[in-house]
Order: sequence, then C-alpha cells, then structure tokens
Amino acid sequence: MTRTFRPSRGVKGFLYCVTIKDIRIYRRRNRSLSTIARLKGFNFFYFALFALFISFLPVYSAGVGVSGTRIGIILGFGSLISIFAQPLWGMVSDKNRTIKKVLLLLLTASMLVGTLLYRADTVWSLVVLVALMNVFYLPTDSLVESLNFQTSQREKVGYGSVRMFGALGYACVSLTAGFALKQWGMSSLSWIFLGMGAIALILAFGLSDVQASSSSRASFVQLKSFFGQSHTWAFFLVVLIVAIPHKMNDTFIGLYMEQLGGDVRSTGMSWFIMTLTETVMFAVSSRLIKSGKEAQWMTVAAGLYALRFLLSSLIGSPYGLVALQVFQGFTFVIFYVGAMQYLYRIVPEQWKSTGQTVLTATFFSVSGIIGSTVGGWVIEHFGGASLYKFMAVLALAGFGMGLALVKRSGAQATGGA
Repeated sequence: MTRTFRPSRGVKGFLYCVTIKDIRIYRRRNRSLSTIARLKGFNFFYFALFALFISFLPVYSAGVGVSGTRIGIILGFGSLISIFAQPLWGMVSDKNRTIKKVLLLLLTASMLVGTLLYRADTVWSLVVLVALMNVFYLPTDSLVESLNFQTSQREKVGYGSVRMFGALGYACVSLTAGFALKQWGMSSLSWIFLGMGAIALILAFGLSDVQASSSSRASFVQLKSFFGQSHTWAFFLVVLIVAIPHKMNDTFIGLYMEQLGGDVRSTGMSWFIMTLTETVMFAVSSRLIKSGKEAQWMTVAAGLYALRFLLSSLIGSPYGLVALQVFQGFTFVIFYVGAMQYLYRIVPEQWKSTGQTVLTATFFSVSGIIGSTVGGWVIEHFGGASLYKFMAVLALAGFGMGLALVKRSGAQATGGA
C-alpha cells in the first residue's frame, strides 16, 4: 500500500504550502518571461524584414532603372492585391482559430520570394515578385499585431513594450543596410533579406499560439452588422485619409532625399531616426492612450502629420529632412496604436483578427494604392517639395475628420451612459 505524503500541520505545513505556492508562481512567471522574450526577439527580426521591403524597395527599383511613375504603379498594384489577401488570411485564421500556423506558412513563402525580389533586374520580374510579396508577406503584419496584442494581454504586459522591439529592429536594419548597400551594392539586399528572414522564421517556431477568435463560433451576421454601421465607416475613413500621406512618405522619402542631394546613407539614417522615435513612443503608448480617448489621440497625431509634411516641403537640405523624422513617433505610433485600440474596443470579439486585417489593409494597402500611384506621378512631374505640400493638405483633412470622429464618439458615449 502506497502512502501519500501529507504535510504536518502547524508551522511546517504552512511553510510547505507557501513554498509550493512560491514555486508555482516562479514557474509561471518564468514561462511568461520566456514567452515575452521570444516574442520580442521575433518582433525585432520580423520588422527588420519590413525595413528591407518598405524602405529600400523604391531605392532598389530606381537603381535598376525603373522610373518614379513605374515604381508608384508597381507598388500600387501590389497594394491592390494585398487588399484582398489580407482579409482573406485573417478570415482563415479566425475560422481555424490559429495565428501561428498561418504565420509560419506565410513567412516561409515570404522569405523565398523576398530573396528573389532583390535579384530581379527587369520591370516585369519586379511586378510579379512584388505582387507575391503582397500575397504572402504584407498579410503577416496584421497577424503579428494580433499575436502581439493578445499575447501581451494574456501575459499582462504592455503591448508597447513588445512592439517597441519591432521598431528597434526596423531602426537598426534601416541604418546598417544603408551602409551595407553603399559598401557592397544593391545585390547585397537579397542575402540580407534571406538571413533576417531565416532568423525570424526560427524564432516564430518557438512562439506560443493564440486563437484568432474567441471560443464562441464566428458569426458572419456580427461581421456584417459591424461593417454596416456608419460609425465604423467614419473610423476607417479617418484612417485612410491620414494613411495616404503616411504611405507617400514611406515610399518616396528616398527619392526626395536624392532630389535634396542626399544618398542611400541619408535614407538609412532617416529610417533609423524614425524607428528610434517609434521605439520610445511604443514603450509609453499604452500608458498614454487610455480607453475611450483613442479618437482624441488619433486627431492630435493627424495634426502633427500635417505640420511634419509642411516643414518637410520647406526644408532645403537632406540633413534637415533627416532631422524632421523625429516626428515619426508622435505621428505614426500615436495614430496607429490609437486606431488599433479603438478598433479592438468596437469590433466583435469573434472577428478581432479580421478587424485587424481590415485596419492593416486600409492603413497600408488601400492607402498604398493611392499614395504610390498619385505620389509617383506628382514627384516625377512636380518634384518632392510639391508632393510633401500635397501630403500636408491630406493630413490636415484627416485632422478635420478626426475632430468629427471625436464628436461622434462623445455623442455615442453620452447616449450609452
């Protein structure tokens, strides 16, 4: 007969219970720290890939002889594809209630396509490979953001403390890649992308999965009702109007830098400063943007966008343009985090990943089509300064629409009280 150990009563029993409780808490905390540490490392290398794709593709395309208008058309065509690809993969995640498995599939394909992209030397090969990147790579952004947000909530850490490592990875690669290209040429982008992609993929295998939706069955009726509300459309319209000049800046800052007399190193330095300020602001954004105040912060960020782009249009040197990128943390981070928290507050629980993909598609894809095509035409025919003046006007329109959204949100809160 096996005897079961029973701790004695009194002090010894109390100490035994306390010790076991402490051990369990210690193990739970260690597991939580390990999960967050892996997620932070993955964010670093994943967004390093984004730096290589977003920041240097226009420069690479120009380097192989593609005109500004054609660059805009290629990027706009890719964004058109991602409009359909992003919600599709989000719905696949929601219906199968997994993010990790879908993410691993898309990252593997993206790593291979991205490596080939930076070996392409013709317009048609660029069109095909950029299209494939928008099918496989761009949709991963919304999945990663859902993974970050839900994991940080589950582990009770700030979303910004995780996401800041993505901004840090973006910053480091933006700076170092610029010098690498100057030293080894544009072809080195292919091998840098492959190396970063491999590390990101390895780290992704060690991540903890989260369900893309809640345990209750996802209902298309709820999704239809959500997107049928005028308030939902008002929110996404504000996001779109502000995102268009944001995407124009992402796409054409390298070309504008060259018009001002800068080079690829100046572009790399610009992205380094942008993402360095992103890192800082991501670290404090969760504490700064309180629930119910997201629309106000989005509006403030839109106003700062208008000021940033107006000053950029008036600046006369590449160094001045580099310095103005300190606005990035106060514009992009505040606006995007505010929009994401606003969305998660209003979207149905079962469709959070789909809602995130629609937000991502609006901010990066729909805006990319308009921003790339229109921006490419403007910068080629009127120059970078005129483009940035146009961007300032768009951001100012977003500021006005943001004020209307704040008023609408306040009226709804009062009516629901």
